[in-house]
Amino acid sequence: MHNDNITNINSNFIKDIITSDLVANNNKENIITRFPPEPNGYLHIGHAKSINLNFGLAEEFNGVCNLRLDDTNPNKENATYVESIKKDIEWLGWSLHNKLYFASDYFPQLFEFAVNLIKSSKAYVDDLTPEEIRELRGTLIKPGIESPYRERSVEENLNLFTEMKNGKHEEGAKVLRAKIDMQSGNLNMRDPVLYRIINAEHHRTQNRWCIYPMYDFAHGQCDSIEKVTHSICTLEFEDHRELYDWILDQLKIHHPKQIEFARLNLSYTVLSKRKLMKLVDGNYVEGWDDPRMPTLSGLRRRGYTADSIKNFCTKIGVAKRQNTIDISLLEHSLREDLNKKSQRALAVLHPMKVTIENYPEDQIEHFDAINNPEDSSKGFRKIPFTKELYIDKNDFMVNPPKKFNRLTLGSEVRLKYAYFITCIETINNPQTGEIDELICTYDPNSKGGQSPDGRKVRGTIHWVSKKEAIKAEVRIYNPLFLTEKPDESTDLIQDINPNSIETLSNCFIEPSLSATKPGDIFQFERLGYFCADEKYCKDSKLVFNQSVSLKDSWSKINQSK
Repeated sequence: MHNDNITNINSNFIKDIITSDLVANNNKENIITRFPPEPNGYLHIGHAKSINLNFGLAEEFNGVCNLRLDDTNPNKENATYVESIKKDIEWLGWSLHNKLYFASDYFPQLFEFAVNLIKSSKAYVDDLTPEEIRELRGTLIKPGIESPYRERSVEENLNLFTEMKNGKHEEGAKVLRAKIDMQSGNLNMRDPVLYRIINAEHHRTQNRWCIYPMYDFAHGQCDSIEKVTHSICTLEFEDHRELYDWILDQLKIHHPKQIEFARLNLSYTVLSKRKLMKLVDGNYVEGWDDPRMPTLSGLRRRGYTADSIKNFCTKIGVAKRQNTIDISLLEHSLREDLNKKSQRALAVLHPMKVTIENYPEDQIEHFDAINNPEDSSKGFRKIPFTKELYIDKNDFMVNPPKKFNRLTLGSEVRLKYAYFITCIETINNPQTGEIDELICTYDPNSKGGQSPDGRKVRGTIHWVSKKEAIKAEVRIYNPLFLTEKPDESTDLIQDINPNSIETLSNCFIEPSLSATKPGDIFQFERLGYFCADEKYCKDSKLVFNQSVSLKDSWSKINQSK
């Protein structure tokens, strides 16, 4: 596991740069940042890092952060993705404040910028195929070769570019390229493509355009139009900064400062939209909001809170070099948040019947159970106790190992909130030989889990009343991938964990959860945190997704350092 970038969880070199820039400008400038996702998929936990960084910096420096949808490829983008992006950002707690923009809003201006480059002999129309352009581009050790169309006249280029805009040329027949330097050591500066022809309907502009700017062209100019002061990008755009600066300088327009930071890499997780799309399209997951997915919609459905994700982003800080964060830190952040907020409840996931031989047949008692020991204002709830109960199968063994502090034949345990019980007999299934039922006795003097004689018991276990409990379905999740770095796997699909989900259809929960609504989150005592599924909780059916277990491996890792 790799946690080497958690040396200073509050580090933020970008904040230092902005502070320095404001001082140099005598604090006369209000900062403007932006978050510019392409609406070609759902946002994931990696985007959350960028969202919280950009919106957080704007908030801290009393500036603004724009949400700008980079919708420059109609083949991959649609309105559904746009709405999901807006929903996710607002769910994280950031208000758009009417600062929602689209790159497509600027298509007329971007076109004029391209015309200006042509007029200054800094761009030309090229007839080479994409394959030929790649071939002539060269490599890091082999210089590029200039296109035979590079020296077209300004007039010819203007005419051809206008024809491209007017739909007179087939898709792939021509592109507009910057005229820079085919010998440059930076491959991005070897006459990059600025515009291409795409004959597809755009989700906003419909068929008004058939030429679309490349990201490297639209990015800087959109930043400039919006008067962005600090254009904060992930590290893979560092090599593109030279081109970003070159285009803005040639156009002589407002010039933001581009700053790069390391994107999030998370163990046992894929954060590539292309690969996530492969999982969705191949039906390897339920969809973008599958609780096993690292998408914000998937994490939300699983029970992750906006605060837990914000706290996680704060903990990992902002770094300049790539590394991998252990997913246990994300889980730790969720536990921290839910421990303070979530109501406790009793639930039995692997039920085993217990009959208390000496308990009155028709008696029902109700015990007080604290809703949240971290917050006394949450009060108490009543839990019914009856002659027949369910306990978890894992809490009983006939031949237990040492330190098994649960129920065994002839031993005594505490039922949480209730009584001490002793197992006196097991009833086995005649066909399978498995234990179907435990016969126990209880100590009436141990009411509330305390004994007047002060004797100690082996441990405390949870339970529910067989008569009063509510049936539920519970889904237990394991990592979606088998290896720590699935991005490096030669076959992503082969790396999928076949046991990433376990569906338990015969679970029982205390009756206080009968009014559970989709999205409600509980701590099932001794088991973990569980969220009522927002898709499948309906028509009185209760389905819970395991958000995270109670075991906190990150805390142990941190304590061992």
